Amino acid sequence: MSAGSPAHGLNCPQGTVLFRADDACKGFVMVHSGRIRVSLTSRTGREVTLYRVGPGDICLQTFSCLVEGRRYAAEGVVEADLVAELIPPDEFRERLASDDAFRDSILKAVAHRFSDFEQLVEDVALSGLEARLARALLRLADPQGHVAVTHEALAVEVASGRAVISRTLGELASRGWVALHRGEIEILKPEALKRAAD
Repeated sequence: MSAGSPAHGLNCPQGTVLFRADDACKGFVMVHSGRIRVSLTSRTGREVTLYRVGPGDICLQTFSCLVEGRRYAAEGVVEADLVAELIPPDEFRERLASDDAFRDSILKAVAHRFSDFEQLVEDVALSGLEARLARALLRLADPQGHVAVTHEALAVEVASGRAVISRTLGELASRGWVALHRGEIEILKPEALKRAAD
């Protein structure tokens, strides 16, 4: 994309990789619908979900890359079919400098995203695994209480290992809080999970 080129639309299906670690940033993504999951993989190969980007949210990875002129350190994957706008780097910096409303919306989104990071650090550093898992199940459940997620994906959500997640889910199932099905977890006692999450 050439410098000064206009913003253009993005329509990406679920599973599309928008960026990987060490990629150069192609521009600022403004999400209109859909969702991006941003995750970080350690040198040992363990992956953790940092945050999700939906309408009105900001990707701190992209923001940092554009402001500091560095490359991505994480991966962004489309989690729900994405309709977005890609603002080229030069246009983003120009709007940040000259458009007060745009700058205010970006800075508010950055502040909100930092509060998400504080929650993530608190979860990992100060919460037990069962509490983190309960919060993840409640967050990912559909209105009927079904969570279509693998044990491996849950491990990424809560910064743990797949075997540990499987064992903990088995304990929750033995209490009657959840039912384990192939490729899906059914929440049977949401109130019990809420108490564990708190």
